Amino acid sequence: MTDRVIVGVTGATGQAYAVSALELLDRTDVDVHLIVSDAARVTLRQETDYAVGDLLELGDTVHDIDNIGAKTASGSFRTAGMLITPCSMKTLAAIAHGYSGNLITRSADVTLKERRPLVLMPRESPFNRIHLENMLTVTDAGGIVVPPFPSFYQRPDSVEEMVDTTMKRALSQLGVDLEHDEWDGVGA
Repeated sequence: MTDRVIVGVTGATGQAYAVSALELLDRTDVDVHLIVSDAARVTLRQETDYAVGDLLELGDTVHDIDNIGAKTASGSFRTAGMLITPCSMKTLAAIAHGYSGNLITRSADVTLKERRPLVLMPRESPFNRIHLENMLTVTDAGGIVVPPFPSFYQRPDSVEEMVDTTMKRALSQLGVDLEHDEWDGVGA
C-alpha cells in the first residue's frame, strides 16, 4: 500500500473537519494530494480563522479543481484512497451518478473504479430521501459514508477535540493510523 492520499474539500459547512484532517495528516509521513473547490475557499473564510493559503500549505501537492488532467485523475496514480471532507450534497450527487465535472469528482470516480477506499463526510441536516439514496448508491459502489457525527463517550473538553476524534476515525478508513481513544465498553 502507498502512503499517499487524496483529500478533497468542498464548499459545505464544516470546514473545521478539513482543517483537522489536514493538520492530522501533516503530523504523518502520508503524502497529501489536496484539491479545494472554489466554494470551499469561500466557506473556509466564513467558518474559520484559516486563510486559504494556510490550508493549501498543508497539502504536499495542491491540484487545481479544474485540471482534470492532474495525476489524481488516473487509476495509474496509486493511492491509499481518498477523503472528501466536508462533502457537499452536490459533490455526493455527482459521485453517486458518475458525473466527473471537476477534479474532485473525477478523482473520486477513479478511486471507486480502482476499488480503493473513498471516504465521504457529507454535511447536511436533515437528510432528505435524495441525499440518502445518493449515500446508498455510493456505498453500493464501494464508498464509505462517514457523516461527521461527533461521539461523546470520551467526554471531550472542546469542539476541536470532538472534530479531531471524528477525523481520526475517518482517516483510519484509509489506513492512516492516528492514536485515538478506543471504546472500553461499559462496566457492570
